[in-house]
Amino acid sequence: MSETNPAIRLHIEGGVATVTLSQPERGNPIDGAFCREFRQLALDLWNAQGLRVVHLRAEGKNFSFGGDVKKFLTVLDTFPELVREWTADLHTGLSRFWRLDVPVVAEVQGFAMGGAVALLAGGDVVVAAQSAKFGSAFTQLGFSCDTGSSVTLTARMGQARARRFLLLAEMLGVEEAKASGLVDVVVADEQLAETTLATVKRLAAGPTLAYAQIKRLVRNSATTPPEVQLEDEALTMARVCGSADAREGVTAMAERRKPVFRGA
Repeated sequence: MSETNPAIRLHIEGGVATVTLSQPERGNPIDGAFCREFRQLALDLWNAQGLRVVHLRAEGKNFSFGGDVKKFLTVLDTFPELVREWTADLHTGLSRFWRLDVPVVAEVQGFAMGGAVALLAGGDVVVAAQSAKFGSAFTQLGFSCDTGSSVTLTARMGQARARRFLLLAEMLGVEEAKASGLVDVVVADEQLAETTLATVKRLAAGPTLAYAQIKRLVRNSATTPPEVQLEDEALTMARVCGSADAREGVTAMAERRKPVFRGA
């Protein structure tokens, strides 16, 4: 990460990784620095010991305005080269970020635009403030989509709804975003941080071995033949049910107490 005015900050404590977009005065833009830092962030998260959950958030009034249009104006003649450079970092980071074994919880306030929507849509649980808004501005700029938009938006919204969102450069209020599958939980603005943190803590205390396999199975389901997926589910279940966490879960249920999962 950059030490001076970084685009992203990472703090890990007690198995919780807090990832903060940290340039609110600029609208937390996705630019070259952000792309480089995000690639490193993904490596740092994979290398972290004892990680149990990731909390993705942003400083300021808005989650992110997405691409830095002011920067685009200064590089129009070399834009294709710049896009190849930025996405080499960003897309590598996103691929690894979305494949983390632990749950990712996104906390969204204000505007989330363009590639920032794709970023948060890759989270496992998206908690949004009542006043949040989600926009796809790619086609307004004459752009196709990047930042994994075609992957995460389709996974959350379905192909037809994601396509319409992108083609029409729609702006969705939070209730419409929830109805489309883009958002999971909507809360009053003043309750956003508290509700998100409660979700983060709940997942951090959960069976991380089971979480990892659920994430993998769901991710693979779209491209795996049903009979292969069923066998993968069966063999995975057989492995996971032999874990200490599974033994604790069954015992706690029988004893009518809250389980204490250790991630083993």
